[in-house]
Amino acid sequence: MTDEKKTLKIFTLNGSDHVRRYSGDYSWSSVRLDHPATFDTLAMETKMKKMIIDDLDVFVTRRDFYRKVGKAWKRGYLLFGPPGTGKSSLIVAMANYLNFDVYDLELTDIQTNSDLWKLLINTANRSILVVEDIDCSLEIDDREAEQRALKMLKSSNSQIQTVTLSGLLNFIDGLWSSCGDERIILFTTNHKDRLDRVLLRPGRMDMHIFMSYCTPCAFKTLAANYHGIMEHSLFREIDSLLKETMVSPAEVGEQLLRNGDVEIALEGLVEFLQVGV
Repeated sequence: MTDEKKTLKIFTLNGSDHVRRYSGDYSWSSVRLDHPATFDTLAMETKMKKMIIDDLDVFVTRRDFYRKVGKAWKRGYLLFGPPGTGKSSLIVAMANYLNFDVYDLELTDIQTNSDLWKLLINTANRSILVVEDIDCSLEIDDREAEQRALKMLKSSNSQIQTVTLSGLLNFIDGLWSSCGDERIILFTTNHKDRLDRVLLRPGRMDMHIFMSYCTPCAFKTLAANYHGIMEHSLFREIDSLLKETMVSPAEVGEQLLRNGDVEIALEGLVEFLQVGV
């Protein structure tokens, strides 16, 4: 009952980047997570939304199963696709659906694998850890990272960022197996092809979710969100144009937001899509 009534929070690293790097003071600070995104308002294919919801429902009810098979009670998701396709909105929708707090982890703000370890053991049960743009956040090839680190140490006494892929994987596979329950880790990327295969395997990223460009189904959700309509004479033309163009749900939403008049908003969207054909 307490979990159901709690106020959701989003946690970020405390203090400035300068203070963290030179004092070693890595800790979490939180603010209220008051974002209205839900699976009902999410601009995504209905089949995909159901698949995600079903996966979450199974996960949160399988504590005894995970213990029985000797696995940590955690689940990893990879959200990949072009910018503006709703990755952040999906994260919030999952948090609101599960009533889980969110920890937003920026790996480039962390100095060492040890600092990463200290931060992650201070995340709570029933939480979602988000690592955005994982392909840009750390050195994917540890050998190359180590060589660059050695060169920098020889030429300068300044501190360097040394969080590595192996450090992250050691946490996911090791620490979470002995500390905490009911955790979800979400990775996002615009370029799945840049990720190391060892990071993509089940047990680390169990479910890969492609966030696509706007589809007719996603558009209907946006039209309902912004203008409260389910049908319109322009829908057929818009559906046809969406199949021929690559525009993100964010771009479509921006067009619908420009005018409160349904006719003007939809006509503006048609013109926008025609330019992209």
